[in-house]
Amino acid sequence: MPHEILKQHLLSFVPFSEQELALILSRFRLNSYEAKGFLLSEQKVCSDIHFIVHGLVRTYYVRDGKEITTYLASDQGFVSSYPSFINQTPSIENIQCIEATTTLSVSYRDMQELYRLIPQWEKIGRILAEQTLLCFSDRLFKLQSVPAKEKYLEFLRTSPDKIVRRTPLLHIASFLGIAPESLSRIRKSIS
Repeated sequence: MPHEILKQHLLSFVPFSEQELALILSRFRLNSYEAKGFLLSEQKVCSDIHFIVHGLVRTYYVRDGKEITTYLASDQGFVSSYPSFINQTPSIENIQCIEATTTLSVSYRDMQELYRLIPQWEKIGRILAEQTLLCFSDRLFKLQSVPAKEKYLEFLRTSPDKIVRRTPLLHIASFLGIAPESLSRIRKSIS
């Protein structure tokens, strides 16, 4: 069943043949993580891209003893420390499960092999890169120029319901670049 979910997700982007799909899916490993478990710890080389079958994760780094959330992902989302994955260098980020999570992961080596064997697979790589760039570009713009209340309302409007309802407010505040106390005031003012 998890591989079927991934298959349908991939087919929504690219029309692979059954033979290509069989090869692609054979390269994805099933993983289960407990709540608060780590897909990646800082200073480790990120060797996998994860497709979240079900669950909820966050990407964060630590600065001056404070955790800064940079990304939130849930069902049918991809997550990785892309700079570490692409360059095969130690990550500055952690990827942690907020709740029990099941993923299908593909290794760096298998990604490269799929690029070589299936020309259409490069389109998946390009789509992942484009979505990641858009996500980070949008986040940077909002962090620098959008008022706190507007950022939160946009987060509520554009984020999957699972992320909105199940992510601790401390992580949401960090993700939005808002002090937790300010987020509490904003939430009170709009309820």
